Amino acid sequence: MTAAQILGIVPNQFVLEHLPNSVFPEDDEWVALVRAPEGLTVLREAPPHVEADRWVGFYGGATAHSLDTPGMLAAIVAPLAEARVSVFVASTYHADLVLVPEYKLEAATAALREAGHTIKS
Repeated sequence: MTAAQILGIVPNQFVLEHLPNSVFPEDDEWVALVRAPEGLTVLREAPPHVEADRWVGFYGGATAHSLDTPGMLAAIVAPLAEARVSVFVASTYHADLVLVPEYKLEAATAALREAGHTIKS
């Protein structure tokens, strides 16, 4: 088995929030939530008027895999780490949404292609 994947670039931009004293956001405009002892992390689609760091994503839905397939996420994040690209990951049952800072999209795409992944816009 190879860990090379077909990754699509998600057309949306995202923002991340940390809500230290919350257990659930006050609205339902979120994509993913992660609750931890230090608070709530909220992933949202970036509204056009919000000034915040924007993230863009790669999604491996074309190469969906079972939960017991090792190395699929590592095959994506390792080349990004080597290229010094920060990531935020939200995993689904079948694939992973790997977010990178918007300004690093070109470097991330190049690193993933060099690692053998196919990137589709």
